[in-house]
Amino acid sequence: MPRPRTLLPLVPLLLLPLTACGGTADAGAKEITVYSADGLKAEDGSGFYDKVFKDFTEKTGIRVRYVEGGSGEIVQRLAREKSNTKADVVVTLPPFVQQADGKGLLAAYRPAGSDKVADGDKDPAGAWTAVVKNYFCFIRNSEELKDGPPKTWRDLLDGRFKGKLQYSTPGVAGDGTAVLIKAVHDLGGRRPAMAYLKELQKNNVGPSKSTGQLAPKVDKGELLVANGDVQMNFANMRTMPNQGIFFPAGDNGKPTTFALPYAAGLVRNAPHTENAKKFLDHLLSERVQRDVSAVGGGFAARTDVKATDANAAALARVMKGVEVFRPDWADIDRNLASYVAEWREATGS
Repeated sequence: MPRPRTLLPLVPLLLLPLTACGGTADAGAKEITVYSADGLKAEDGSGFYDKVFKDFTEKTGIRVRYVEGGSGEIVQRLAREKSNTKADVVVTLPPFVQQADGKGLLAAYRPAGSDKVADGDKDPAGAWTAVVKNYFCFIRNSEELKDGPPKTWRDLLDGRFKGKLQYSTPGVAGDGTAVLIKAVHDLGGRRPAMAYLKELQKNNVGPSKSTGQLAPKVDKGELLVANGDVQMNFANMRTMPNQGIFFPAGDNGKPTTFALPYAAGLVRNAPHTENAKKFLDHLLSERVQRDVSAVGGGFAARTDVKATDANAAALARVMKGVEVFRPDWADIDRNLASYVAEWREATGS
């Protein structure tokens, strides 16, 4: 199962605690350091990253040092280290990858295979590109809610969800920020979205900086509803079977979602730039892209890779009938602080 979405070092890779990485890196060392949003590494070593890192090291002899965390936390760390860069590659979600670029933390590099990635899933200047496509979702406890998921946002206001609903914190967690984005889209703008989230607060357990920590609670029945993303929740269904993915609709009754890809970029002034470029090329290789669904439970970023494995077929069923909209990421990047401030005021968080 994917790790809970908290800022943690991982093993059996070369362990890199958050307080580590001191000193000057050896530019010629056969290693790279990857900072990544969580969700692609598995507790039992069977995840997408587990295979990707192992194959990359076997292919190149380059070791992978790995640090994971919330999408926003990763970018905050890069910013703190700007004068003494530790990371070579960053993988995070929108709008935080755009935020990293805006802070001057990324260097332009177009990996081999990035020409096969849709224009909307990569930076036109080459600062970042999607490596795993993914979509925002909610999850429900399928044992307790046997009649199906709540169909609309309004359904989530029902009293049966009091103390049984939770979503991760906007501005900290990528999937938490996604709650705001979807609500604004589905409910007709920022003002009605914030009014709704204020009303929803009566059912909300409270803030959570980790989206991944919510899935086990839903599976056990401690929560009936939480937010998530398709890749993470689909991947952990084999160990947490009592969760079902759904997409609440707005007042028009149409279920919606939007792409929330894992996007990778070369860190500016990376200690091991050439090694990092090789790793980015590896992530977008056809072989690795085929593993995105088969191993990772996600969607290939390359449009020319058409997965035919069992997971790909199951994911297609999950997405059937769901309208995919495209957020204005430039606007969200510019105004994220005000989005979050309005949410805090509305909810008293």
